[in-house]
Formats: sequence, structure tokens, C-alpha cells
Amino acid sequence: MSTNKITRRLRIKRGIRNKISGTSARPRLSVFRSNKGIYAQLIDDTTGVTLAAASSVKLDDAKANVETAGRVGKEIAAKAIEKGISEVVFDRSGYLYHGKVKSLAEGAREAGLKF
Repeated sequence: MSTNKITRRLRIKRGIRNKISGTSARPRLSVFRSNKGIYAQLIDDTTGVTLAAASSVKLDDAKANVETAGRVGKEIAAKAIEKGISEVVFDRSGYLYHGKVKSLAEGAREAGLKF
């Protein structure tokens, strides 16, 4: 039984990471959420390399809200398509698929990523 929400999220994250892995053909789209921003990375787990990254901190008027998360999703999708990546594996990192995480995923799908 977890003692707080951080250890609960980390336990869920370990379970997710045991099931999914990114390759160079289909990298892992990893999401990290903080109080001040939302971050997304495309990771090739076979070589341990980050292929592309996007965050709300680098956007103009960056706030940690649902609209900004959608813009981050569109930005990471644009970077992925620029590198020739069209399919990814979505890693929500133990966060609920709701709110900012869902908005980021929908933004990435709108911009052309498949997962």
C-alpha cells in the first residue's frame, strides 16, 4: 500500500515501463508533468537516446494548463514527423489519462502521430 500519491505514481510507472519499450522505428513518447509545466520526450530505449523533446517552458506565455499541453503535443509531433517518425508508444508515466496528459496526447494525434 502506498503512503502518498508520489510513491503510488512511481509504482504505476514501473508497471507501465515493464510492459512498453521504445525502438528506433517506434519510440516511446514519455510525458512528465510538474506544477509549472508539461514535458514530452521521444525516447529510443534500445540505444538509450532521446530523439526529440518539447516542453511548455520553451513556449511563449507558457502556463501549466490544458491548452498549453495540447500545444506541446503538437510541437512534439511536428518534431517527430520532421525526423521521419509517424508511430510512437505512449507512456503516461503513471499519471491518469485525463486533463493535461490527455490534451497532450490529443494534440499529438491531431498533428499526425499514431499511437
